[in-house]
Formats: sequence, structure tokens, C-alpha cells
Amino acid sequence: MAGTVQGIRDVGELMELLHRCRGAWDTPDGSGDPVDLHDHALQTAALLRRSHPFDKELQVAGLVHDLGHLLLPGDDAGHAEHAADAVRTLLGARVARLVRLHVPAKRYLAAVEPQRALSPQSALTLRAQGGVMSAAEARAFAGDPEAAGAVILRQADDAGKVVGLDAGVMEDWRPVLELVAAGRHDHAP
Repeated sequence: MAGTVQGIRDVGELMELLHRCRGAWDTPDGSGDPVDLHDHALQTAALLRRSHPFDKELQVAGLVHDLGHLLLPGDDAGHAEHAADAVRTLLGARVARLVRLHVPAKRYLAAVEPQRALSPQSALTLRAQGGVMSAAEARAFAGDPEAAGAVILRQADDAGKVVGLDAGVMEDWRPVLELVAAGRHDHAP
């Protein structure tokens, strides 16, 4: 699915988009994952906050990683690229890179941990996203400086799909988003 995504200009605009994720799903017909994009974002970010409390960029990547589903609905293969393009200017190169790599991380994990269970929707979209990585692709991915962070993000992404789990409120993330946006120049791509 072709399309371009404009960069998000400020934290207020990003918060509006994140709030619009309530009642929006990873598939246009709502048949995908069991929680909406809003709850999924909160759960993923909360898991990352718990496991990596000092890595605010990783937490924020978890919060915004699936915005591409909202920005260009129906583009499973390109949703990570769209989200990364949208947040790069505001949140920096590292957050964008982690977001971009969360799909290749799924492909990588499918290659190196074939027994690892995926949600039904993630298993369905794996093929559209390139399928299980070859050994050469897995070696190349593992050599990326952000590979470990992307795998951690992916694991939280897979776990952050629990119906009814209270992971807080979106507004609690505004100060973290402001902090990351203010320091976006601190990390190289």
C-alpha cells in the first residue's frame, strides 16, 4: 500500500494521535490483535518501563511503535516504516530506528527461536512482512547496533496484548515524551 506520512511536529500532536488510537485496531476491520492500538501502546510501554526503567527512548519506542496502523490503515508490511518516519524528527533517530526494527525483530526471533509463539495476528502478518529471516539475514540483523533493543521491544510488543489489563493512562507518558523530544540530539542513528 503506497502512502507517505508526515513527520509529527510536537508532543501535543503526538499525544492527539496516541489518544486517537483508542478504538483503532491493527487491522481495518478489527479482526487482528485482541486489544486496540491505545491499550497495546500503553501495555508495551509499561512492560518496557518495568524491564528497562532508565531507557526512556526504548519505552517511548514501545508507546509509538504501531502508530503506522493508525496513519495508514491496512499496511501491515509498512506500518513500522510509517511510524518511524512520523516520529523521527520529534523523537530522534534511535527511537525511529527501534520502531523501524520491531518488524525485522519479529522475523529474526522467528528464525532463532522457531518454537516461540506469536499472537495469531502476528503469525498471519509475518509472511507479508518478509517471513522468517534466512540465516544470512539473521546474522546481518544481529549486527545492527540497535538489534538487542529491537528484540526487547518486540518481546514487549508480543506480550502487550492482554485484554482488560490496566497499564495506566496515556497522559502519564506526556512528560516522558517531552523529555525524549528535548534530548533527541543525544543519540546517533
